[in-house]
Amino acid sequence: MNKMPELASKLLAWYHQNKRILPWRDSGNPYAVWVSEIMLQQTRVDTVIAYFERWMEKFPTIEKLADADEQDVLNLWEGLGYYSRARNLHKAAKIIAKEYRGELPESAQELIKLPGIGRYTAAAISSMAFGHDAAALDGNIRRVYARIFNIDAVVGTKEAETIFWDLVEDHLPEGEAGDYNQALMDLGATICTPRSPKCEECPVQEFCKSYMLGIQEMRPVRKKKKKVHHHIHAAAVIVEDGKVLLAQRPQKGLLGGMWEFLNGRVSGDPAGGLADAIWEGYQVKIHAGNNLLTKVDHAYTHFKITEYAYVCTMLESSNKENLHWVAIENLDDYPMGKVDREIAKRLQPLSMKN
Repeated sequence: MNKMPELASKLLAWYHQNKRILPWRDSGNPYAVWVSEIMLQQTRVDTVIAYFERWMEKFPTIEKLADADEQDVLNLWEGLGYYSRARNLHKAAKIIAKEYRGELPESAQELIKLPGIGRYTAAAISSMAFGHDAAALDGNIRRVYARIFNIDAVVGTKEAETIFWDLVEDHLPEGEAGDYNQALMDLGATICTPRSPKCEECPVQEFCKSYMLGIQEMRPVRKKKKKVHHHIHAAAVIVEDGKVLLAQRPQKGLLGGMWEFLNGRVSGDPAGGLADAIWEGYQVKIHAGNNLLTKVDHAYTHFKITEYAYVCTMLESSNKENLHWVAIENLDDYPMGKVDREIAKRLQPLSMKN
């Protein structure tokens, strides 16, 4: 007997009674759903809410976003990380304004053509914003399905992805895709959590094969974590007449288009390797000295860094392209990654004392 209709019915009943109240949910605004889905990639709901509300106040429509300056977009995104998401939102808005008359396309097939929208996001938007029968698969849904159906394939492998997509497509209740996808997400976020799942509170516990076997915390099966490398960086905080020298990062790559204090990877004594690192990276000669302003630790997705920031003076520069002198009191206007923002925070009070 196929129990999936009963499973879907119980899950939807639970969702309608217990769904999370979120500012983009039930808004009737496809643009809001799109923005929220992009922000929620790699980021917790609790963090996203404030960013989402500021974003919608600043860019309430696709046309407003399309007309915005990229630096304003990045500045509003600062702190959310994975900045390519913001740049892709901006690019996609321009395409929608030009090619779709400012209206977000409805079908997953059209949505996936836009920058920053993959298979999951296209299905999520199509089902939640437009009511189309599109099956979605995110981290929460993988975990829920891995436990319910006792999937032992390693998450992230081609084999596992095929199994999961087949499952979500085969068990999608017609006409209820939007709510059903969100029900699975909410269940994974609040009940079927990565650690210590609340199985006794689960509305679909009776269908869960992993629970019946007592192995729910062993699902999903994940790859062994790779060793995380730790790098030492040194940064030159070059100050002259109340201004500090910043560099704009290339548009492509990590923190693309953001601003940074001149820095480079060093080995051994950070202060001793700073001058060479700055010349090699920016063609700027500095007097490094040993005046440490601050030390910042930060973890990226695949590596960690410790950055030592030193107050320096510039001797000579042959690079005029991506360097810019910025008044210290205006540093908040320049979008930065977390490491550089921490340095800026330490620099600003120092300038007020002088």
